[in-house]
Amino acid sequence: MKQERVAKLMAQRGLCSRREAERLIEAGQVLVDGRLVCEPGCKAPVEAEIRIAAAGAATLTSRVTVALHKPAGVVSTQPQRGQVPAWRLLRADNAAGPIEPEVLRRVLAKPWTLAVAGRLDRDSRGLLVLTQDGTIARRIVGGHGVKKTYTVRTAEPISDTQVRKLCGPLTLDGQRLLPMEVCRLSSHVLRFVLAEGRKHQIRRVCRKVGLHVVDLFREAVGPIRISDLPEGRWRVVSEEELEKLRRLG
Repeated sequence: MKQERVAKLMAQRGLCSRREAERLIEAGQVLVDGRLVCEPGCKAPVEAEIRIAAAGAATLTSRVTVALHKPAGVVSTQPQRGQVPAWRLLRADNAAGPIEPEVLRRVLAKPWTLAVAGRLDRDSRGLLVLTQDGTIARRIVGGHGVKKTYTVRTAEPISDTQVRKLCGPLTLDGQRLLPMEVCRLSSHVLRFVLAEGRKHQIRRVCRKVGLHVVDLFREAVGPIRISDLPEGRWRVVSEEELEKLRRLG
């Protein structure tokens, strides 16, 4: 009978991320076929029933996901000396809209531990999703059909030929890109909808067709939209948005 690590099975079934599963197992909060398991690395038959105990489930449901309107000049992760990381904007005075005190406390307690789900480079701005939920982070960055929408301004006027090239087959670093949805909004503005996110993908494909990006703004990550969230401020992502995200792909 084929067996796999319980943590891996839990991640595959979408119960939580693998790292979260390992922590729950060590805390004695996972039951396999009705029996508690506590050993890191423990295995179970692939068809085994796996449940999370009540206390563990409560821990998972307390995880928070936030949407931040990242300004240009702020880095998503791994700041160098003198740079401002995105998590430093997660302050009480920057919160937009009413937030329950307990939720606010969980965000502000250790904001640097929230995972960035889909980076934006330093010169880009717009929607940045940060989360304590490993399954949400993995769904956004792991090729699960979560599309990201961008508005892009170029230095040069955009021709029909350039738009056709951007919509056609393209490669980066010797690898074929997934098809991009690209349309021209005005003489110098494009809208991109991407199903993946290679490093500096939009800037690089624009250069390939003779365009230079002067502003890149992310509007949406799947059902999570920046809408009227002011620059530099953040809000809690609603459970309705998260449920829509989980149903994608």
